[in-house]
Order: sequence, then C-alpha cells, then structure tokens
Amino acid sequence: MHVGLVADTHDNLEAIDRATDIFEQEGVDVIVHCGDFVAPPALAPFEGFELHGVLGNNDGEVLGLAAAFDSLGNQSELHGRFASLEFDGLSIAALHGESFETVDAVAASETYDLVCYGHHHEREHRESGRATIVNPGAHFPTVPDEHRTVAILDTLTETVRFRSVLE
Repeated sequence: MHVGLVADTHDNLEAIDRATDIFEQEGVDVIVHCGDFVAPPALAPFEGFELHGVLGNNDGEVLGLAAAFDSLGNQSELHGRFASLEFDGLSIAALHGESFETVDAVAASETYDLVCYGHHHEREHRESGRATIVNPGAHFPTVPDEHRTVAILDTLTETVRFRSVLE
C-alpha cells in the first residue's frame, strides 16, 4: 500500500492540487495530513481519497474542518491534535509537531514505526530507534523550493520517497 504524507498546505490550492495529482500518479490509497490546512475549502481537492488529518496551530475553524472531513467520506477523519493509525501492520503517529521534543518523545516511545509531523516547513527523513521520523515538507509561499514536497510511504518495503510539487 502507498500512503501519501503531506503537511502545512496553508490554503495553497495550487500546491494541494499538485500534491493530489502526485498521489494519484503514485497509486496512493490513503493520505495523512499533519496539520495546517487552514480553512475548510482546502479539503475539496482530497475528495476520492481516504484522508486522515490532525490539527495544526493555524487550523482555527475546527467545526468547519470537521464538517469538510465528514463530507469527504471514504473513512476520512479529522483526529484532533494527534492520530494513531495503522496501515498494513505499520503503526503511524501523526501530529503537527510544534515541539521537536514532542516529536522525539513520540519516536522514543517505541510505539510507532513512523512518526509524521509538520509545522517547521522543512522536509526531514531520519531514523530514531525503531521509528522513522518524517516531515513531508510544506506549501507556505515563503518555503524554499527544496522543501515544497510531499512524501510517499510504501508500507510493504517500509520506505519513504519525496516528490516535489513544483515538478
């Protein structure tokens, strides 16, 4: 199974459209969004996918975001500030990750195979004990091009690849 990882879309509909095009090309079945959608209209391009999301520090319209998730169907769910997910036997923690200490503590818990976070607007891929830690990148207008990415997790090989939304 392929799981799409995205964060910090910040209402950038052009980047969201490009991300969902990439996910479609890559045969992604499920998308995990690590927060900062910003407003409910940013969810429309995810229609047709199973979307799991967590709230970020810029997601103030929580009731509207929850309603938008409900309208997506496909078992899509807004999980609050933290999501504990499992796909093909891989355990995934998703959080916005304002604090690096919190991200590292979740990884150090030895509970998750993958810890996915956003907030810092810089893509990252590193190992920490049992866990792989991934920040898929960001789509805020001032983010440097090398961080304007999404990530694809292959659950069978347990590998992560990045794709630029600028290609």
